[in-house]
Amino acid sequence: MLIVRILAIFLSIVNSCRTRVALSVSLMLTFITMKRVSLLWKANVIVFISSFCVMVIELVAARIMAPYIGVSLYTWTSIIGVILAGIASGNYLGGKIADRFPSPRVLAVIFFTGSLLTVAIPLLTRQVTSNIWFWGLPLMLNFTLRIACIFFLPSIVLSMVSPMVIKLTLADLGRTGGIVGTIYAVSTVGSIFGTFLTGFYLILLFGTRAIIWYIGGVLLLTGFTALLAWRIPERWRISAPNIATWFIALLAVLAFLLAFQFRGLWQENYTMESNYYTIKVTPDPWNKNARILNLDRTTHSYVVPDDPLHLEYDYIKIFAEIISYTARENPAPRVLHLGGGGYTLPRYLESTYPEGVNEVVEIDPAVTRVAREELGLPRDTNILTHNQDARLFLAQRTPEDKFDIVIGDVFSDYSTPYHLTTVEFDRMVKKHLRPDGVYLVNIIDSFRDGRYLPSFAYTLKHAFRHVYIFSRAESWNDGMVSNYVIAASDQPVDLDDYLTFIARDGRNAVSDHVYDEASLDYYLTQRNVILLTDDHAPTDILVAPLIR
Repeated sequence: MLIVRILAIFLSIVNSCRTRVALSVSLMLTFITMKRVSLLWKANVIVFISSFCVMVIELVAARIMAPYIGVSLYTWTSIIGVILAGIASGNYLGGKIADRFPSPRVLAVIFFTGSLLTVAIPLLTRQVTSNIWFWGLPLMLNFTLRIACIFFLPSIVLSMVSPMVIKLTLADLGRTGGIVGTIYAVSTVGSIFGTFLTGFYLILLFGTRAIIWYIGGVLLLTGFTALLAWRIPERWRISAPNIATWFIALLAVLAFLLAFQFRGLWQENYTMESNYYTIKVTPDPWNKNARILNLDRTTHSYVVPDDPLHLEYDYIKIFAEIISYTARENPAPRVLHLGGGGYTLPRYLESTYPEGVNEVVEIDPAVTRVAREELGLPRDTNILTHNQDARLFLAQRTPEDKFDIVIGDVFSDYSTPYHLTTVEFDRMVKKHLRPDGVYLVNIIDSFRDGRYLPSFAYTLKHAFRHVYIFSRAESWNDGMVSNYVIAASDQPVDLDDYLTFIARDGRNAVSDHVYDEASLDYYLTQRNVILLTDDHAPTDILVAPLIR
């Protein structure tokens, strides 16, 4: 009963806005320890908690792995497959153990073990991701084995709970079907509840680190609760089983507290965690005034907060050169940025074209908040931010409100939101451009060997009349992965005039090589291109060689 009270207090003080949830959980655990509550009720609450925790771990697995392997179809496929394999293995092993050792003591040990394996996840993550294990294997196998090393054992152990609880609950063989069905139904409800609560609330409220420790603590306390929920003859007598049980319980508590005390030795530091990214801002070791923004696995932006005119990356400079040419007779260009990141280009354009309009569609409000707090984005800026998905934003905006330039900077080698790559989306962008407007996109790929860049350009040609690829000359034929800027428009670009313009006054132009339309057509005939549509956009497969 004391343990139940402690857990109730713990849940109540976590956050005042969740008092009702804490009270509900407290009441459920109180019911378990009350003798007048039926055995089936106790069993249902216990399997609900175990299944809830399994799904929480599955959901946070993607966020934990994102800084190391990104978030892609391969990531989610590996996580779901590993967790399902763990559940199947746990159910099988749990059934075998339940037949041989049907004891509340064993059930409690299962929870203690699950708690320690859960809090060990950050340590295992550091070990697995900091070593070169599995590097020589195919990408799908590489991801699956890495994730299995971290999450397979916890899912196995926690999935042993249901078979053991069923064995302890079955007293009347005439009601076996009803009892087993009820327990599995409640277990599934726990999984559903864990899925929605984690995805919609817990990650945003607490972050994955805190969630791991909360789940470990809940499992630890549930182990004690499970130990007390069933009547054990001579529970408090000095006997070998009792001594062993309480010794294991004490070890589990001490190990949990020790792991929590020294958690800083292996937990990675980051600035903020949102529903979309693990956000990390670090200073440039060579320039103390500069900041580097990392979103999950990708280095996204290089910003000098006090100098909005500083452009570090070549592709950003190419954007600026194309914009300067496009807006050479327009002192107030209207620019829509799909993807905000560190707000490097919006701040640059706001300073360069003070009469212009800059609207940013950044899906993650936490990224915008970090840009304001650490990357020099002024709070009184004229840059208008929409924290929304880019496609949803365009779908809801009237096509009459058109832009001179739309810039797509939402793609990387580890993140390819496929719904923003399709011909249907390209046509949506075109509707929001003026007749002479330009759609600029940053793409990372190998020009010589990649499939993503040519497929993206091929798809754009089905929406726009003229498509060009800009980059530095040395990146075209060396087979290395590089940034390329694709420009699409219904108006042709005089490339000779463009190159003359950007090299005026002896400037050192960045986009010193352009793949014109004839060269691009020939290039596409040499590549195995795919027309990306809403029905078929295998972008994760196309970028898989980059991750590998």
